[in-house]
Amino acid sequence: MKPVTCRTQPGRPAEPKIDRSVTLHLRGDWGGANLHRVCGWIAQELADRCGPHTRIATWNSRGFSDAVRAVGRGEVHVAMTTPTAFAVAALEGRGVYADESFPDLRALGVVPQRDRLVVAVHQDLGIHTFAELRESKPALRLATSVHDGVNHVGLAAHEVLTRSGVDITGWGGELLEDERPFESLDHVREGRANAIVHEAVMLPPWQELGHFMNFLEVEQDVLDGLYEDFAWPAAVVDDDYFPGCKAFRTLDFSDFLVLTRADLADDLAYAIAWVLGETRHVIEGQYRHLAPERSPVTYPLDPVTMGETPVPLHPGAARYYNALPTS
Repeated sequence: MKPVTCRTQPGRPAEPKIDRSVTLHLRGDWGGANLHRVCGWIAQELADRCGPHTRIATWNSRGFSDAVRAVGRGEVHVAMTTPTAFAVAALEGRGVYADESFPDLRALGVVPQRDRLVVAVHQDLGIHTFAELRESKPALRLATSVHDGVNHVGLAAHEVLTRSGVDITGWGGELLEDERPFESLDHVREGRANAIVHEAVMLPPWQELGHFMNFLEVEQDVLDGLYEDFAWPAAVVDDDYFPGCKAFRTLDFSDFLVLTRADLADDLAYAIAWVLGETRHVIEGQYRHLAPERSPVTYPLDPVTMGETPVPLHPGAARYYNALPTS
């Protein structure tokens, strides 16, 4: 008998039980980050509620447009991608999906991560706004992610800088491009870079950088254009989130999207959504040593908001979220 970690509580959506054994392919991240951890959670709890010969594999991924394309093409059944809003363009074939749209994409839910893409320059440059940056045209050594049409950080950094009238190499500067945030943060901490555009703002190194970096508010016309063209929303970084920094607006980079296609079996879609909402304590417990605002998963998780996605819900998943108590 397989262990089952949760039973249906009074007033809660019914716990799934799938008698047949299933084989599912999930797609997470590079292997050691949060998307893979979420996939492991889903696999464990789903397998407990499926037939005895169920097999669930998690494939490595970058977690960006590659993951969206993989699930859209049917290479995997479920894929994780971040930020959530960046998958919307794939439905209509906008942006990096102009060559291949995926109108059959459906969401199973989101795992909340409150994140932002931020632009920061060293205080020694004396620059506090994009207007001052354009006027000064310094030779920046800017750390960010690769701009290859896959990495969402590199894609967003390119769009924000270009639309803001910033020309790093044209001004005699240098781009230091890597895949993950850790290398980019190290470039700044160790003096190789004097500017950075990146996300994962909850990571501890950002608190160190905040003492000697100025964070630039992205101008409203740039934010408006990104929303109009790609459905990328804006958000606020609160006062003192970075040491001594006042609140500012920038690009939202929030949430992990659990993505599938419309042809996923209805009972599996319901079961995965149920796992997300009803066994949330399993994933929350892995982050409770961190304060919620400094955690890569922003707990406590709320099943109602986990079902609010910019990509249409799979009908099976919608059945779970619609069954949640209204108060």
